[in-house]
Amino acid sequence: MTSVKQVSVFLENRKGSLAAVCALLGESGFNILALSIAEIDTYGICRVILSDTDAAVKLLRDKGYTVRVTEVLVVCVPDRPSGLADVLAIIEKEDISVEYLYSFVRNSGFDALLIFRLSDSERAELALKRNCIKIIGQKQIEEM
Repeated sequence: MTSVKQVSVFLENRKGSLAAVCALLGESGFNILALSIAEIDTYGICRVILSDTDAAVKLLRDKGYTVRVTEVLVVCVPDRPSGLADVLAIIEKEDISVEYLYSFVRNSGFDALLIFRLSDSERAELALKRNCIKIIGQKQIEEM
């Protein structure tokens, strides 16, 4: 499977906690390529795609953060009206659920890059590729 490592950092839902983790990553030389925040009462989940996942995870854990690494798909979605709707239709036709998605900070030139967490990423990848939708892998992400 052509997947990308996503880092989920669990943060207290309080002023400055996001700024602190972003500062730590930045000061340590890690580039945040994509970021999403989900809030739940007393804590939040900061999901990030980073320039060097393994080293960043080690740093965060060493600093006391609770961190989880998850495999996600980075999908090249045609940057035009109905581009996302067409990609979602392919996924829906396969009876696959979208758990969440968010956009990538950078672009590929002609397509929007979206990060998908799906109920069955392997089957979704096959279906998307059959329909000429490009998937970006970890190596390509690290070269951006």
